[in-house]
Order: sequence, then structure tokens, then C-alpha cells
Amino acid sequence: MKHRSVLLLASGVALLVASACSAFSLPSILNTAPSPSEVEIPNALPTLGSLRDYQTSLERIYQLVNPAVVSIQVGQGAGSGFVWDTQGHIVTNNHVVNGSENIRVTFSDGTVRTAELVGADADSDLAVIKVELPAARLHPIVLASSTEVRVGQLAIAIGNPFALENTMTVGIVSAVGRVLPVDSSGSSQGSYSIPDIIQTDAPINPGNSGGVLVDDQGQLIGVTAAIASPVRASAGVGFAIPSDIVKRVVPALIETGRYEHTWLGISGASLTPDLAQAMNLDVDQRGALIMDIVPEGPADQADLRGSGQELAINERPFRVGGDVITAIDGQPVDNFEDLVAFLARSTEVGQQVVLSLLRDGKAQTATLVLAARPSP
Repeated sequence: MKHRSVLLLASGVALLVASACSAFSLPSILNTAPSPSEVEIPNALPTLGSLRDYQTSLERIYQLVNPAVVSIQVGQGAGSGFVWDTQGHIVTNNHVVNGSENIRVTFSDGTVRTAELVGADADSDLAVIKVELPAARLHPIVLASSTEVRVGQLAIAIGNPFALENTMTVGIVSAVGRVLPVDSSGSSQGSYSIPDIIQTDAPINPGNSGGVLVDDQGQLIGVTAAIASPVRASAGVGFAIPSDIVKRVVPALIETGRYEHTWLGISGASLTPDLAQAMNLDVDQRGALIMDIVPEGPADQADLRGSGQELAINERPFRVGGDVITAIDGQPVDNFEDLVAFLARSTEVGQQVVLSLLRDGKAQTATLVLAARPSP
């Protein structure tokens, strides 16, 4: 979704509140209570010095990163972006600039320039635009590796929420390895998914799309792209496209205007215990169950098998019987997301890969050559 908005992922939230009491004897508590001299009061708050160090670190990160972050205006909408290099290339979300002819970029010092679209990729929700500005006035972001990101580490978002430019919010990485569905318009529903998405509780709001999520060194770990919220505002669950995908996609967009994603030509689902049991497999078996195979695609040419049988599992229809991919080039595949992530991280169009799979419960391998994902 563009126009003053990050992507919104609708979610239902249920709050479960429970209380528990245990029986006790008042005399026993009185008899065992320690004297005041025996009570150790924990140092619950950081020292003033620690707070000052933390504050100083945040100030330093803002001063370092903010010059790289820009505000993007497209008609009546707005988003964020960041400087990629000293040639004037700026990265943002595809859904921010998709379909826009008039793109204006405002830098942190107030400089305004008109930008031209260089390239876009809806399947990674990334786009590159370009402005004309002297190299000395451009401050490119520094990239970190998103494979090193861990849950609990500091996460800092800088962007333009609600068109409030140069805004910084702070939180932590609250999860990794999420997937973000997209389609050709960059919306939150579609056939393809972006893997390895970083989840954060750093407040992200409409207008943050295309901005930066950085670590405690001020280095880019992700591009803020979407939130899960029923109210079009931060509910503490935001999503960022990982920097390792950005590193692969952006140079291709600059060079050719497009990015070719590798493609197996299948659709499927993660093998659950219920599905495994329905297919007479070990209940603990994991993998990616193939449901559909695209005619003439790589999987079809390798004679892989889709699911042709439909069963009711827990009163819901499921298709079963297809090949179950358990590894690709020796890397374990525990679920369908593992397969998508490996293709995104580690493969190129034309590359040959070896799939380990189960067919009718028997282990075998299949070799195929990856094709380019068809254009919508």
C-alpha cells in the first residue's frame, strides 16, 4: 500500500489474562520474614552513567544515519528512502513509488530534488530512484549482514512516519525469519513471499515505508516495509526487508532496472504432523510439501510430483501425496519457508541444484536447473 502508508497486515489479537493464587499461612510468613538488615535491595535501575552512555549512543547513531535518510513525496502520498551511493541512487519500497510519475525527494538538510525511477522489483518490494546532486552532499548508508541479526538486539528505525520527517524510534529485534507475502502491486496479499523478514517492536507507522532499520553501530539491517495492525498505526509489530536481500536486489536494479528471482515452478506448504500422518510418514518428519507444479517449469522438467489427493484433516480439506523436499544442495528444509529463503539467499538463475525428497515415503534425489521467475 502506498500513499502515506506502510503495508498493513491485518491481524486478530486475543489477550489472555490469568491470575494464580497459592494458599499460605500468615503465621508462617511472619515467622520466616527476614529482618530489614537481611534484605538486599536490587539495583533495579541503571546508573546515571549508564543512562547517559545509552543516550549518547542513540544521539551518535542519529547523527550518523539521519543524513542518509530521505523523505519521498509522490502525489498525495509520502514515504521514506535512503542514500545508496554517491551517484545519487536512493533505495525505497516499490509500493512507495509504484505507478508514480512525479517523485520528489527531501534530504535531512532541507534540500529538495526531483527523482527518476531507475528500477523496481515488486517481488522484493524494493525500488531504486535517482537524483542529481554532487557526491559530496550524498551520505550513503553502511550495510550490515542481516544473517548476523539476533532476537533481542537493539533496533532503530529512522524515517518519516505520518510525514514527520527525520523521526527516530527505538526498540529491539523481536523475531527473525518471518515471511512477508507480496504481489505485483506490492500489497500484503499475493502468491510470492519475501523470506528472512526482520520483526521489530520499534514503532513503525505510515510514512516509514522505505526507511531504515539499523543496529547499534548505525548500520542497515533492514528496510522498513510493513506493520501488523488493526488500526493503521504501530501496534508493536513491524517488518523490515533484510539487508542481505537488499544487497542482492539493488545492484541489479541499478544495472538493468530489474531483478531475476530464481524459480522452481512449484507451490506448496510446510509439512505438519497432521499432513505427515495423513501421508503415512513419521509424525516428526519435516519438509516442504509440493502441491502444484507449473507445466514446463524446472520442477516439471525434473519430473517432480504434486499433490493429487484431497483429505479432510481436522474438518478442513488438504491436498496430500506430493513429493516432500527435505533438503536443497545439502541444506535441510524443515518447512516451505526454508526452501524460499535458500533460493533467495544462495542461488542464481541457471544454477543447478540437487533436491533431497521423499516420494511415497522413500528417499530419492532430483537434479534441476533453476529458471527466472515469470513476470506477472
